Amino acid sequence: MARFLFVVPPLSGHVNPTVSVGRELARRGHDVAWAGLPGAVDPLLPPDALFLPAGSPEAIEHVDDLRLRSRGLRAAAAFKFLWENVLLPLGYAMVDGVDRVVEQWQPDVLVADQQTLAGGAVARRRGLRWATSATTTAELVDVLAGLPLAEQWVDEQVVRFQADIGMPPDLVSTHGLRVSEHLVLVFSTRRLVGEHHDFPDHFAFVGPSISDRPEPDDFPWDWLDPEQPHVLVSLGTVNTQAGERFFGVAAEALAGEALQAVFVAPPSLVGEAPNILVRERVPQLGLLPHLDAVVCHAGHNTVCETLAHGLPLVLAPIRDDQPVVADQVVQAGAGVRVRFGRVLPADLRKAVHTVLDEPTFRTAAGDIRLSFEAAGGALAAAIRLESLCAPAP
Repeated sequence: MARFLFVVPPLSGHVNPTVSVGRELARRGHDVAWAGLPGAVDPLLPPDALFLPAGSPEAIEHVDDLRLRSRGLRAAAAFKFLWENVLLPLGYAMVDGVDRVVEQWQPDVLVADQQTLAGGAVARRRGLRWATSATTTAELVDVLAGLPLAEQWVDEQVVRFQADIGMPPDLVSTHGLRVSEHLVLVFSTRRLVGEHHDFPDHFAFVGPSISDRPEPDDFPWDWLDPEQPHVLVSLGTVNTQAGERFFGVAAEALAGEALQAVFVAPPSLVGEAPNILVRERVPQLGLLPHLDAVVCHAGHNTVCETLAHGLPLVLAPIRDDQPVVADQVVQAGAGVRVRFGRVLPADLRKAVHTVLDEPTFRTAAGDIRLSFEAAGGALAAAIRLESLCAPAP
């Protein structure tokens, strides 16, 4: 038996994949805990999960304000905003708390999300065996390759962070806090990321780890007409308010079409139509087997959950890692990309019918689904993590 500590940010897309892995480790006889900001991470975990607070809840009080301030930012500006206002402050807010948790709980292996600098910093400083939880593949494929000044700026900030927290000079690294030298769990497959990329042997492509998370149980299932194609339109949990224009365009594009569309959005943002159902929350995992296509923002979790069901996508990336993920899907042949801020109803309508009517998109999505199944998911991730407990050769 060993102890595994997951250090995660207050983001559902980064917490959810660790839940299934943690449950698999527990089924295999290990002790599992999660560390993160109280009031933000613990509500995202199952009720029986062991949560160890690492940081002050005041650290997330400005999250809603940040979402408003970041609206409209794209490319390098959005990336810099993410680091300057979210990832670096999160690292400073969590590092002492993570260190205390490690001191008190004494994990054998620490699993740090790629966006929690505190996890990698504490693991390296204490000489712990540790793994990176790569819940999005964007940073693994040189997302900043075309923006050398932005890449240099991020490296400088990461080095400064390590100096500020007292990292021994011989352990300071530009990428070592985000990419473990022991194990990187990539919740995707080479089929989706791209076979042309070269990765070290300790990068384990385990496919998506889809948790059996609690979902709303009030969905009107009888509204779905089995004789009609079904399309989901969603911008995820963080981007809804930024989607006012997009939701309006999508509603105009799909109203009256020979299909049924389920929108995950505030009703005020979507016009009424007999073939459109608007809900603020849906049981996405339960709904996916009933769908024929998904229109989304290219969030990594939504994309992987969709492809795990062999469904094609229409992708409207907004910011951060989403353009990279969207390009991966397009290159893999499983979707069509549109411009979030400029797409017109006719263009979106055409894109939706393209992925519904042209079988090559569903075939490619089915190929990716098979690659996911072969990768092993949560069980494969758990086995790779157990390997870190073995004595070094």
